[in-house]
Amino acid sequence: MAIKWTSDLSVGVEHIDAQHKIWFEKADQLFQAGKSGKAKETISQIFDFLEDYTKFHFKDEEEYMEQIKYPDLDKQINAHRNFERKLANLKKEYQESGYNIALIINANKMIVDWLTQHISTMDKQIGVYVKSL
Repeated sequence: MAIKWTSDLSVGVEHIDAQHKIWFEKADQLFQAGKSGKAKETISQIFDFLEDYTKFHFKDEEEYMEQIKYPDLDKQINAHRNFERKLANLKKEYQESGYNIALIINANKMIVDWLTQHISTMDKQIGVYVKSL
């Protein structure tokens, strides 16, 4: 289930691609921690990092889109807030259910699927727009 960032996910904006790579690494760490039976505290720390990093990345990406006057900024913001809610719900569900490998697998799948889909369809358009400037 683990997935790595690959060059076909490149947006073409260096700092955005670098942040996406970190996101994939942490999502993979979450999956590996659950798969190997790591302590609940370790998994909670990874969830905390993902939640904090998601907010940092979205803020940075949105500020960049604002600077370049990206025309679909509102759509991006809506997608970002939706993902933040999903991630917060997963974290809450994990905390309430205790250690649950099925939840970790589902969380990893949701995160990776969303990232792959979002980057492929929405974020790549940022790179297209930047090239047109």
